[in-house]
Amino acid sequence: MHLINFLSNLMIPLVIFLIVGYAMLEKVKVFDAFISGAKEGLKTVVSILPTLVGLFVAIGILRQSGVLDAFSDLITPVVKQLGVPASVVPLFLIKMFSSSAATGLMADIFKNFGADSKEGYTAALFMCCSETIFYTISVYLAATKDDKHSAMSKTRWIIPGALISTLAGTIASLLLVHWLC
Repeated sequence: MHLINFLSNLMIPLVIFLIVGYAMLEKVKVFDAFISGAKEGLKTVVSILPTLVGLFVAIGILRQSGVLDAFSDLITPVVKQLGVPASVVPLFLIKMFSSSAATGLMADIFKNFGADSKEGYTAALFMCCSETIFYTISVYLAATKDDKHSAMSKTRWIIPGALISTLAGTIASLLLVHWLC
């Protein structure tokens, strides 16, 4: 176990040294390349910042207004028939918008029901089998909006595809919990 810990602590510095060493062998000006990359990264952050602020404000409004809770209450009877614990339904909804909020909800589920409960297993597996759809899409679209050759420039099927893949992950996590518990 000590060897694994040692190797895992060594990996990031080792990768950095390998990249810098290879760049020096190829006679690349490493610091100039780093500064150039940092400038590009900062431009990307500045270009997607309004999208992120808007998304976080929208999430805050939905949570504080009670819309997410109302929708959760509306679909809970349906999903309960499928064997989904009612306490996990809000997690399914919020995960599409915010991973950090979903992590907080999962921690509450662990605290209230235990990590080894059906609710805990369902929450953990769902978190692994899903994506923050709207956050990810908004960041990618904001970052690539000026690139005419980007695969993200044709957005017609992005949200339906993401929703279908999230549904597949949700079904997979529910089947696994049903099989394991």
